[in-house]
Amino acid sequence: MKEIKEIGIIGGGQMAEALIKGFLEKKIFSSEKILVSEPLAERRKYLEKTYKVITTENNKKIVKERSLILLAVKPQVMKKVLEEIRDFIDIEKHLILTIAAGIPLAFYEKILREKTRIVRIMPNTCALVHKSISALCKGTFATDEDLEVSQQIFSAIGETVIVDESLMDAVTALSGSGPAYVALFIEALIDAGVRVGLPRNISEKLTLQTILGTVELMTKSQKNPYEIKAMVSSPGGTTISALHEFYEKGFQGIVISSVYRAYLRGKELSEILK
Repeated sequence: MKEIKEIGIIGGGQMAEALIKGFLEKKIFSSEKILVSEPLAERRKYLEKTYKVITTENNKKIVKERSLILLAVKPQVMKKVLEEIRDFIDIEKHLILTIAAGIPLAFYEKILREKTRIVRIMPNTCALVHKSISALCKGTFATDEDLEVSQQIFSAIGETVIVDESLMDAVTALSGSGPAYVALFIEALIDAGVRVGLPRNISEKLTLQTILGTVELMTKSQKNPYEIKAMVSSPGGTTISALHEFYEKGFQGIVISSVYRAYLRGKELSEILK
């Protein structure tokens, strides 16, 4: 795999910042090799001061000066950005990475020059603390080496998996939206602690550490969810009483139905853009 020393990022928002921070900490790119285009002057100044990267307001400059391009703009402005940079793309030179949610590869391949190499990535907001899980899939003309380069880059903010594009709507529904589901469950547990008499700050600390500890226990012990439940549930005890209530109220069914609803909505949005 050839070494990539420079990157151009179109869009300077939170996800782009998380990546920049990861790149620098893992020494994937040095600050002077990162060029970022961002329309807001205040945001450009912030990125320059905080990370010592080079910034511009000109998207075309990114494509002219970098061969590896990361598109980190909102989906609603993606078409405009693609049309702006299209004529400056060299299909031999450029590799395009995109993290825009819900936009299929066919959308990019239709607007950009024929045979443009594109890799689509779905990270999540846990990238802000370098605990993201990013799913990657390659476009029609991207190579296995392009995919390896993309994996190396996104390992800066967490773990990566390779999937077929047909599964990207499922990834979005599960891990892309997942932090919101987890936050909702955490909020409910904190409120439950308050309901049984705990001060809110104590309930919050107990809840967060329990979530963190359970994830680490499962990861390190390789135990599945059923085994973890069995470890905690004594016959006739408090845990099994609580689990019975979850089962009776249909907790698992609600979770599955909610993720499926997100999946269906993602497919609707993807079809619109094809």
